[in-house]
Amino acid sequence: MDRLAAMETFVRVVETGSFSEAARQMHVGQPAVSKTIAQLEQRLGIQLLLRSTRGLTPTEAGESYYERAKRTIEEADEAEHAARGAGASLSGRLRVSAAPAFASLHIIPHLGEFLGRHPGLDMEVVLDDERIDLIEEGIDIALRMGDLPDSALTVRKIGQSPRIVVAAPAYIARHGEPTHPAELGQHQSVVYAKGFGRDAWLFRQDGVEVSVTMRGRLRVSAAEGVRSAVLSGIGLAVASEWMFAPELADGRVKLLLTDWSLAPLDLWAAFPAGRGVSAKARAFVAFVEEKLSAA
Repeated sequence: MDRLAAMETFVRVVETGSFSEAARQMHVGQPAVSKTIAQLEQRLGIQLLLRSTRGLTPTEAGESYYERAKRTIEEADEAEHAARGAGASLSGRLRVSAAPAFASLHIIPHLGEFLGRHPGLDMEVVLDDERIDLIEEGIDIALRMGDLPDSALTVRKIGQSPRIVVAAPAYIARHGEPTHPAELGQHQSVVYAKGFGRDAWLFRQDGVEVSVTMRGRLRVSAAEGVRSAVLSGIGLAVASEWMFAPELADGRVKLLLTDWSLAPLDLWAAFPAGRGVSAKARAFVAFVEEKLSAA
């Protein structure tokens, strides 16, 4: 039995949840997949999968074997990629996690180009404002914003966006435009209640600092909700320039207090601890940096 081929079959079965789907993706018959898994379990002397009418789930030993088998396959792919040279196309699967609003505006529209450069590569983009467990969810790379808590993750800063105050023209027409940060307390604000959101902000101008607590009746737990509320004229918001890039360009929101500055928002590439960073992940990070620098 080809050990690496057996590992690849097992990984595909776990990720698809069925022998038939794994067989379809691998362009082989289902009996061949079932036979490979049975031979693998026999050689290891353990049960890797639990079979039921609801499908296939890995046992505890199967979960452990899956993680190591996937890592072995990635390392084998890395070795082949290095042997072929840096110009070789990438292959396999890349699983990426990112915040929905940021990814929808700045990542997903460019993925056609990235996939076009690497015809053998498949991608899965997990959109979630929560900071999920990368190892548990099988994530190769996560794009995370703001201050990162102490963790065992391997991280690298790959971008930075100014924080700004924005409002829709309709809101300004009804409530006026603030000319000083101290006036923000008199306005309705849309507060991003998760992630890098906060109520108090420190504004700076020529060595002067003004701390402002944003007050508003609306708190939203996702960035896309903040966007929608601001564009609807409900209130103004402190946000990253990335969050409102299209609307700033076409005038659907207005930049306020432009002679004051706020601490910028950092973008990080985060990788699961204890794993080497794959060529796929490195190429994707370089691609994101390329697109952000060109924006």
